[in-house]
Amino acid sequence: MVKDSNNHLEVLAEIRTIMERSSRFISLSGLSGVAAGTCALLGAIAAYIYLGTTPFAGKRFYYDIIQSETNWGIDYLQFFFLDAGLVLVAALASGIYFTTRKAQRRGEPIWDASTQRLLVNLGIPLVTGGIFVLALIRYGLFGLVAPSTLIFYGLALINGSKYTINDIRYLGICEIILGLLGLFFVGFGLELWAIGFGVLHILYGVMMYIKYER
Repeated sequence: MVKDSNNHLEVLAEIRTIMERSSRFISLSGLSGVAAGTCALLGAIAAYIYLGTTPFAGKRFYYDIIQSETNWGIDYLQFFFLDAGLVLVAALASGIYFTTRKAQRRGEPIWDASTQRLLVNLGIPLVTGGIFVLALIRYGLFGLVAPSTLIFYGLALINGSKYTINDIRYLGICEIILGLLGLFFVGFGLELWAIGFGVLHILYGVMMYIKYER
Protein backbone atom coordinates (compact mmCIF):
# COMPACT_ATOMS: atom_id res chain seq x y z
CA MET A 1 0.00 0.00 0.00
CA VAL A 2 2.80 2.40 0.86
CA LYS A 3 4.52 1.62 -2.41
CA ASP A 4 1.31 2.22 -4.36
CA SER A 5 0.81 5.55 -2.60
CA ASN A 6 4.34 6.64 -3.46
CA ASN A 7 3.77 5.68 -7.10
CA HIS A 8 0.56 7.71 -7.20
CA LEU A 9 2.35 10.72 -5.72
CA GLU A 10 5.12 10.44 -8.28
CA VAL A 11 2.59 10.27 -11.11
CA LEU A 12 0.73 13.30 -9.78
CA ALA A 13 4.00 15.25 -9.42
CA GLU A 14 4.93 14.37 -13.00
CA ILE A 15 1.52 15.45 -14.29
CA ARG A 16 1.81 18.71 -12.39
CA THR A 17 5.25 19.35 -13.88
CA ILE A 18 3.98 18.69 -17.40
CA MET A 19 1.00 21.01 -16.90
CA GLU A 20 3.25 23.75 -15.52
CA ARG A 21 5.63 23.49 -18.46
CA SER A 22 2.73 23.67 -20.91
CA SER A 23 1.21 26.78 -19.33
CA ARG A 24 4.29 28.67 -18.09
CA PHE A 25 7.55 29.77 -19.63
CA ILE A 26 10.01 28.42 -17.04
CA SER A 27 13.27 28.72 -18.98
CA LEU A 28 14.08 32.25 -17.84
CA SER A 29 17.73 32.33 -16.82
CA GLY A 30 18.99 34.11 -13.74
CA LEU A 31 22.11 35.04 -15.67
CA SER A 32 19.96 37.08 -18.06
CA GLY A 33 18.90 39.20 -15.08
CA VAL A 34 22.51 39.70 -14.03
CA ALA A 35 23.46 40.69 -17.57
CA ALA A 36 20.52 43.10 -17.91
CA GLY A 37 21.37 44.73 -14.58
CA THR A 38 24.99 45.13 -15.58
CA CYS A 39 23.97 46.77 -18.86
CA ALA A 40 21.68 49.17 -16.98
CA LEU A 41 24.43 50.17 -14.55
CA LEU A 42 26.84 50.80 -17.42
CA GLY A 43 24.18 52.97 -19.08
CA ALA A 44 23.67 54.92 -15.86
CA ILE A 45 27.43 55.44 -15.50
CA ALA A 46 27.56 56.79 -19.06
CA ALA A 47 24.73 59.21 -18.18
CA TYR A 48 26.57 60.47 -15.09
CA ILE A 49 29.71 61.05 -17.15
CA TYR A 50 27.74 62.86 -19.85
CA LEU A 51 26.05 65.10 -17.28
CA GLY A 52 29.27 65.68 -15.36
CA THR A 53 27.67 64.78 -12.04
CA THR A 54 27.74 62.00 -9.44
CA PRO A 55 25.03 59.86 -7.83
CA PHE A 56 23.01 61.52 -5.06
CA ALA A 57 24.76 64.86 -5.60
CA GLY A 58 21.46 66.55 -4.79
CA LYS A 59 22.55 69.92 -6.19
CA ARG A 60 20.48 70.21 -9.33
CA PHE A 61 17.69 68.21 -10.86
CA TYR A 62 18.72 66.18 -13.89
CA TYR A 63 15.90 67.55 -15.97
CA ASP A 64 17.34 71.05 -15.40
CA ILE A 65 20.83 69.91 -16.35
CA ILE A 66 19.96 68.02 -19.51
CA GLN A 67 18.14 70.93 -21.12
CA SER A 68 21.41 72.88 -21.24
CA GLU A 69 23.86 70.04 -21.98
CA THR A 70 25.56 69.34 -25.31
CA ASN A 71 28.53 67.03 -24.81
CA TRP A 72 30.39 64.61 -27.05
CA GLY A 73 28.93 66.37 -30.10
CA ILE A 74 25.31 65.39 -29.35
CA ASP A 75 22.56 67.07 -27.35
CA TYR A 76 20.90 65.56 -24.29
CA LEU A 77 17.92 64.08 -26.13
CA GLN A 78 20.08 62.32 -28.70
CA PHE A 79 22.37 61.01 -25.97
CA PHE A 80 19.60 59.60 -23.78
CA PHE A 81 17.84 57.92 -26.68
CA LEU A 82 21.17 56.43 -27.79
CA ASP A 83 22.11 55.40 -24.26
CA ALA A 84 18.71 53.84 -23.54
CA GLY A 85 18.67 52.13 -26.94
CA LEU A 86 22.07 50.53 -26.43
CA VAL A 87 21.11 49.36 -22.93
CA LEU A 88 17.87 47.87 -24.24
CA VAL A 89 19.53 46.05 -27.16
CA ALA A 90 22.35 44.69 -24.98
CA ALA A 91 19.93 43.56 -22.26
CA LEU A 92 17.61 41.85 -24.76
CA ALA A 93 20.50 40.17 -26.57
CA SER A 94 22.00 38.81 -23.35
CA GLY A 95 18.57 37.74 -22.10
CA ILE A 96 17.84 35.83 -25.31
CA TYR A 97 21.28 34.19 -25.24
CA PHE A 98 21.18 32.97 -21.63
CA THR A 99 17.51 31.94 -21.74
CA THR A 100 17.98 30.04 -25.02
CA ARG A 101 21.04 28.30 -23.61
CA LYS A 102 19.15 27.23 -20.50
CA ALA A 103 16.20 25.94 -22.53
CA GLN A 104 18.48 23.93 -24.81
CA ARG A 105 20.29 22.38 -21.87
CA ARG A 106 16.98 21.32 -20.33
CA GLY A 107 15.51 20.17 -23.62
CA GLU A 108 12.66 22.68 -23.45
CA PRO A 109 11.15 24.60 -26.37
CA ILE A 110 12.13 28.25 -26.52
CA TRP A 111 9.17 29.34 -28.67
CA ASP A 112 5.74 27.93 -27.92
CA ALA A 113 2.31 29.05 -26.73
CA SER A 114 3.57 29.86 -23.22
CA THR A 115 6.33 32.07 -24.63
CA GLN A 116 3.82 33.93 -26.78
CA ARG A 117 1.46 34.48 -23.84
CA LEU A 118 4.33 35.77 -21.73
CA LEU A 119 5.49 38.23 -24.40
CA VAL A 120 1.97 39.53 -25.03
CA ASN A 121 1.32 40.13 -21.33
CA LEU A 122 4.70 41.79 -20.89
CA GLY A 123 4.32 43.81 -24.05
CA ILE A 124 0.98 45.50 -23.33
CA PRO A 125 2.18 47.49 -20.27
CA LEU A 126 5.61 48.07 -21.84
CA VAL A 127 4.24 49.52 -25.08
CA THR A 128 1.72 51.61 -23.14
CA GLY A 129 4.50 52.87 -20.89
CA GLY A 130 6.72 53.65 -23.86
CA ILE A 131 4.04 55.81 -25.46
CA PHE A 132 3.38 57.50 -22.11
CA VAL A 133 7.09 58.30 -21.69
CA LEU A 134 7.26 59.74 -25.21
CA ALA A 135 4.37 62.03 -24.28
CA LEU A 136 6.24 63.14 -21.14
CA ILE A 137 9.29 63.97 -23.24
CA ARG A 138 7.11 65.75 -25.80
CA TYR A 139 5.78 68.09 -23.11
CA GLY A 140 9.10 68.54 -21.33
CA LEU A 141 8.20 66.59 -18.19
CA PHE A 142 11.64 65.01 -17.94
CA GLY A 143 11.54 64.55 -14.18
CA LEU A 144 8.78 61.96 -14.54
CA VAL A 145 10.44 59.86 -17.24
CA ALA A 146 12.61 57.61 -15.04
CA PRO A 147 9.87 56.96 -12.43
CA SER A 148 7.37 56.16 -15.19
CA THR A 149 9.67 53.60 -16.81
CA LEU A 150 10.06 51.86 -13.44
CA ILE A 151 6.31 51.83 -12.78
CA PHE A 152 5.28 50.49 -16.18
CA TYR A 153 8.10 47.94 -16.15
CA GLY A 154 6.96 46.74 -12.74
CA LEU A 155 3.38 46.44 -14.00
CA ALA A 156 4.65 44.44 -16.98
CA LEU A 157 6.51 42.01 -14.70
CA ILE A 158 3.48 41.51 -12.48
CA ASN A 159 1.24 41.02 -15.51
CA GLY A 160 3.66 38.51 -17.04
CA SER A 161 4.30 36.61 -13.81
CA LYS A 162 1.15 34.56 -14.44
CA TYR A 163 2.91 32.91 -17.36
CA THR A 164 6.41 32.37 -15.99
CA ILE A 165 8.28 32.05 -12.70
CA ASN A 166 6.26 33.59 -9.86
CA ASP A 167 9.37 35.24 -8.42
CA ILE A 168 9.33 38.03 -10.99
CA ARG A 169 6.14 39.33 -9.35
CA TYR A 170 8.21 40.45 -6.35
CA LEU A 171 10.73 42.12 -8.63
CA GLY A 172 7.83 43.94 -10.29
CA ILE A 173 6.49 45.15 -6.94
CA CYS A 174 9.92 46.51 -6.01
CA GLU A 175 10.17 48.32 -9.36
CA ILE A 176 6.78 49.96 -8.82
CA ILE A 177 7.73 51.08 -5.31
CA LEU A 178 10.91 52.70 -6.62
CA GLY A 179 8.94 54.38 -9.39
CA LEU A 180 6.40 55.79 -6.96
CA LEU A 181 9.21 57.13 -4.79
CA GLY A 182 10.66 58.76 -7.89
CA LEU A 183 7.43 60.67 -8.47
CA PHE A 184 8.00 62.52 -5.21
CA PHE A 185 11.80 62.70 -5.33
CA VAL A 186 12.23 63.76 -8.95
CA GLY A 187 15.79 64.91 -8.40
CA PHE A 188 16.87 61.32 -7.83
CA GLY A 189 15.25 59.69 -10.84
CA LEU A 190 18.51 58.48 -12.35
CA GLU A 191 19.65 56.96 -9.05
CA LEU A 192 16.34 55.14 -8.60
CA TRP A 193 16.46 54.01 -12.23
CA ALA A 194 19.96 52.58 -11.70
CA ILE A 195 18.81 50.80 -8.54
CA GLY A 196 15.67 49.40 -10.17
CA PHE A 197 17.02 48.31 -13.53
CA GLY A 198 20.58 47.69 -12.38
CA VAL A 199 20.98 46.58 -8.77
CA LEU A 200 17.62 44.83 -8.39
CA HIS A 201 18.08 42.93 -11.65
CA ILE A 202 21.49 41.69 -10.55
CA LEU A 203 20.20 40.63 -7.11
CA TYR A 204 17.17 38.95 -8.69
CA GLY A 205 19.33 37.19 -11.27
CA VAL A 206 21.73 35.85 -8.65
CA MET A 207 18.88 34.57 -6.47
CA MET A 208 17.16 32.91 -9.43
CA TYR A 209 20.40 31.29 -10.54
CA ILE A 210 21.01 29.88 -7.06
CA LYS A 211 17.40 28.75 -6.67
CA TYR A 212 16.76 27.19 -10.09
CA GLU A 213 20.01 26.65 -11.97
CA ARG A 214 22.90 25.87 -9.67
